[in-house]
Amino acid sequence: MFQRLELLIGNENINKLHCKTVAVIGLGGVGGYTIETLIRNGIEKIIIVDNDKIDITNKNRQIIALDSTIDKYKTDIFKERIKDINKNCEVITLNMFLNEENKKELFKYNIDYLVDACDTVNTKIMLIRECLNRNIKFISSMGTAKKIDPNKLVITELKKTTYDPLAKVIRKEINKLNITDKIMVLSTTEEIIKTKHLGSYSVVPNIAGILIADYIIKDIIKSED
Repeated sequence: MFQRLELLIGNENINKLHCKTVAVIGLGGVGGYTIETLIRNGIEKIIIVDNDKIDITNKNRQIIALDSTIDKYKTDIFKERIKDINKNCEVITLNMFLNEENKKELFKYNIDYLVDACDTVNTKIMLIRECLNRNIKFISSMGTAKKIDPNKLVITELKKTTYDPLAKVIRKEINKLNITDKIMVLSTTEEIIKTKHLGSYSVVPNIAGILIADYIIKDIIKSED
């Protein structure tokens, strides 16, 4: 199924992608399109983590949100979808809300890359700390709600983010921990649209997920191992 990709990157790089294990935490608009892009481009070992069921309000931005999947667990539906795309893909599902108490359930696996696409600040901080301590490559998604311009999405260092309220909170917490390592994030330079609730234009989180997957794929391809 990867013949078209192999024409561009070669068989050796396809094999590199097959051998890496990627964990995606949070299966919403960003995480969902990250998974979709990774699986369609050669990743064959993936760990997916979420405890939510699909809600009708997810239909505007989440790739698995359909009338037929409402009220079903996101991990279950994604496993079915991944296997339907590539039956050879090894899929590990963790149907849980990840936190300090249960993080061992995730980190008992050998993870090459981790994508933080969750919404909870404490979990995001924990994932950053754990990845740095365990020498796991990672990228963390910042806020995509209240934004409508996908052209302003960027992958950058956390300390360089602007106009991102979530990134501001994460930076503050990271500074408290005296962490000085480079932390790569997906963010946007767009000013937020001032609305009372977290409105979402699907193009922004969806493209954010694709950009994250692209970042990981290209990093794997250029690696020496």
